[in-house]
Parts: sequence; structure tokens; C-alpha cells
Amino acid sequence: MIKAILILPFNVLITMPVLILCFSDWVLITPQNRLPFMIMIGLLGLGLTLMAWTIGLFAAVKKGSLAPWNPIDKLITTGPYAYVRNPMLLGVFLVLGGEALLFTSYPLAIYLILFIIINALYFPLSEEKGLEKRFGQEYISYRNNVPRFIPRLSPYKPKRRL
Repeated sequence: MIKAILILPFNVLITMPVLILCFSDWVLITPQNRLPFMIMIGLLGLGLTLMAWTIGLFAAVKKGSLAPWNPIDKLITTGPYAYVRNPMLLGVFLVLGGEALLFTSYPLAIYLILFIIINALYFPLSEEKGLEKRFGQEYISYRNNVPRFIPRLSPYKPKRRL
């Protein structure tokens, strides 16, 4: 699990933004810019909360990780997964948005947009097909009822089999 966290979110949220900031102009946001500052705090807080909650669920399953090379063997549809199919990725999007505001950096905002586009293409073309093969009808029902990135208002409750 630690390896997956270091390789995936760490590189996306720390390594790449640091490299982008090293080669671009940026200005740290100040609390005097109240609305952008409050939005930045909200994005970072919500994003980190979603990520921690998701990592906690993966740790509870104990077999597998958030990395595609070490998938879990049980479909998780509780917690944040009851509202959105990719809460970890949504958390990453929110943190990247917070970072773009924190550093008032257009290059970071462009990185966020490109990251969203890449993932919006990757998930339906690759990962979701693999989940459908592994979990069958259970995943198809889940996919048909829970949005990929924009949370639903009420939690998904799978129909119980009799």
C-alpha cells in the first residue's frame, strides 16, 4: 500500500507540481484574497479527506491497493464509493485545484485540466473494462448507478440478492 501511495498520489500531487513550479512563475496566495483563499482551503481539505478515507477503506480490505498493478479482490461500494466511483481520483483533482490556487499558477491549472482529461479517457477505456471482467454484474449495476467523478446526492445501496 505504501508503495502505491508513494508512486501514484505522491508523484501526481508533489513531484509534478514542484517541477512545474520550478519552471514557471507563481505567487503564493495570501489570506487577504479571502474568496480564493477560502476556496483553496476547502479544496485542499475536502480532497485530502476523500483521499484519506479512500486509503483507509483500501487498508481495511487488506488485499490489494489503489494501484492498478495490485487490485483489490472485493468491490467497494461503501463510504465515499457509495457517492462516486472514483473518490480517490476526485480527491486528487480537488487537491490539484487547491494547489493551483495556493500558488496562483496557470501552469498548475493546465496540469490539472490535462490530468482530468487523461483520467476521463483512461477509466472508461481501460480500468472500468477490467472491473467489469472481475466483478461482472455487480460492477455493471454499480457503474450504472454511481457517477464516475461527480458525486451523487444520496448513497448507492446495492440491491440485495435473495
